[in-house]
Amino acid sequence: MIDRVITSGTFSLDGGTWDVDNNIWLVGDAREVVIIDAAHDAAAIAERVGGRTVKAIVCTHAHNDHINAARDLAELTGAPIRLHPADQVLWEQQYGDAVAYEPLADGEKLAVGGVTLQILHTPGHAPGAVCVWAPDLCALFSGDTLFKGGPGATGRSYSSFDTIIDSIRTKLLPLPAETVVHTGHGDSTSVGGESPHVEEWIARGH
Repeated sequence: MIDRVITSGTFSLDGGTWDVDNNIWLVGDAREVVIIDAAHDAAAIAERVGGRTVKAIVCTHAHNDHINAARDLAELTGAPIRLHPADQVLWEQQYGDAVAYEPLADGEKLAVGGVTLQILHTPGHAPGAVCVWAPDLCALFSGDTLFKGGPGATGRSYSSFDTIIDSIRTKLLPLPAETVVHTGHGDSTSVGGESPHVEEWIARGH
């Protein structure tokens, strides 16, 4: 079961603030779920969870619009917050040292509702960016690493265009072409739908 909650708020970095709509993904079954990202509105996310057990709140990266509901959501659900530690500097911009998380590791596997979720460290948009691959569901939850039409933005602090392209090439494009890519913002796409365009992105990005 894959479910989506869309929440609205702001993203702030490098002195700028922008209005954004975020996709929060719930993966699991009728008993338990993993929440992917915790954006803006903990109550709305918890309402969609209902009475199910939340095994983890997985943050695809620590830009504030993906974590700003994490503390409240953890308190509502009792679930641990999971984040790749390479994003510590971004985490501290939101929470300082007031909120703890459990570190995610590249290749780590999480079991929920009879399916396995594998963590893929995909730096570039942020140093600790991860994607969550669910091979049983033929699905990838890409955060802000890969969108319909191109890679995530790399024009702000702690980001790198060359690094995100390398992450997409080495970690995401080898996945089955039919893998559905559920993104952190906007519409879903597929690995096969995006893979032919990498050279265009590189030409455009440089």
